[in-house]
Amino acid sequence: MDERLADALSRFPAYMSAHVLVSVCALALSFAISMPLAVAASRSPAIRWPALLLASLIQTIPGLALLALFYPLLLALSALSQAWFGTGFTALGFKPALLALTLYAVLPILRNGVTGILGVDPAAVEAARGMGMTDRQTLLKVQLPLAAPVIMAGVRTAAVWTIGAATLATPVGQTSLGNYIFSGLQTENWVFVLFGCAASAGLALAADQLLGLMESGLAKRTPWRIWAGGVGLAVGVAAGLSPLFASTAAPSYVVGAKNFSEQYILAEMMAARLEGQGARVSRKEDLGSATAYHALAAGEIDAYVDYSGTLWTNVLKRQDNPGRQAVLAELTSELKRRDGVVVLGSLGFENAYALTMRADRAKALNIGTIADLAGKAPTLNLGSDLEFLTRPEWAKVRDAYGLNFKRQTSYQPTFMYRALSDGEADVISAFSSDGRIAADHLVILGDPKGAIPPYDAVILISPKRAGDARLLAALRPLVGAIPVGAMQQANYAVDRDKEKQIPAQAAKSLAQAIGRPR
Repeated sequence: MDERLADALSRFPAYMSAHVLVSVCALALSFAISMPLAVAASRSPAIRWPALLLASLIQTIPGLALLALFYPLLLALSALSQAWFGTGFTALGFKPALLALTLYAVLPILRNGVTGILGVDPAAVEAARGMGMTDRQTLLKVQLPLAAPVIMAGVRTAAVWTIGAATLATPVGQTSLGNYIFSGLQTENWVFVLFGCAASAGLALAADQLLGLMESGLAKRTPWRIWAGGVGLAVGVAAGLSPLFASTAAPSYVVGAKNFSEQYILAEMMAARLEGQGARVSRKEDLGSATAYHALAAGEIDAYVDYSGTLWTNVLKRQDNPGRQAVLAELTSELKRRDGVVVLGSLGFENAYALTMRADRAKALNIGTIADLAGKAPTLNLGSDLEFLTRPEWAKVRDAYGLNFKRQTSYQPTFMYRALSDGEADVISAFSSDGRIAADHLVILGDPKGAIPPYDAVILISPKRAGDARLLAALRPLVGAIPVGAMQQANYAVDRDKEKQIPAQAAKSLAQAIGRPR
């Protein structure tokens, strides 16, 4: 069996169960919110218009943005709870995903609920009142039963939306079928991408058909359809959630990773060393830079690899560049003082942002440094990863050299390299430890003004694990052990077009190459 397919299948139970759990909980919570609101809105125009407007407004917010916004909000609430009551709560993963997906599911249930109740024949309502029914009895025995098919149609729509949107929850730490898609796009593992899309689509279609069976049963007054759909849903949910209960033991450690190949490889290497000591380890992958650091500082992940330049500019908000060793020393002391975060040490290589061109293109234009690039930038196109153009590092480089490109476009890192090779971009914000630089015959432009800070890869340890002997013993041997050439080879093993390795394989090969097997 293909290694990538085997890897996808091995992850399926955990990914599917987490996806089902957050989807079912969000759908149930949205129904509990929407139906009372629909009843109130159907009786009062003063409630109806604002409620529907607000629900519609939420739908205009991109799903990924809505998910991302809830994480810092919950993190702030957790800090307040800790300050006021002496206890906080986890803000990463399930909670932000649940809240965002719940809000996303409100509109179709609310709108169909209002439409269904208002669409009941007034004669039926008058007849019920003529028989002496109270408003509550009329609602429960006449209006809601007659409106049930319309309401169920809204639930069907909400279910499909929720299951689809749940794939976007991966960057806020919620495991889902989206893990296949995010990591697959980054590493060009199309088996993962197709597997994730097919699994998510299959789950949504199955839910839609079972809810549709219940809808037709309500419309045609055929109880067996209602029961068949309900039992099918119950069995499906139970089957989907069963892996969650297969093992009740909590993981000993949580290792984090951002959303690119090097991070996956290093996270697998750290996890393998811990597992070699008998620890149970879970991975939180595809985290954004800010989310990863805040999650570590809050103790929601135990360790991950970050880069000194990212921490220097994004966390400490520093714009100066005192040099590689000075940056490392000050980061180590300041992160410990400010957040209790332990900088265990540098892995031995830098993964710096670097403006990069194809060698033939740079030679033709006589460009060897960013200073040379500045005069020709107005005729060239810049391609960047999804973060670079919003980061302070870019602002500093742009201002230091007066860069003004003809066009600036952001890509997933893998597609950024494709854009350079296809000629859609003339310059890209590459990464110095990326194996594709040598393989694709690219050149890194010099930075004579030192505008780009150093980017040593460093292991960070959460405050709650600062004194954990097993964790420190497992990870400390990696400090200073990985030369940039070895990291480039490991990255290229995952990123290359042919004979690609999965990150776990590349991590194992890297560990053997540097003499640090698990």
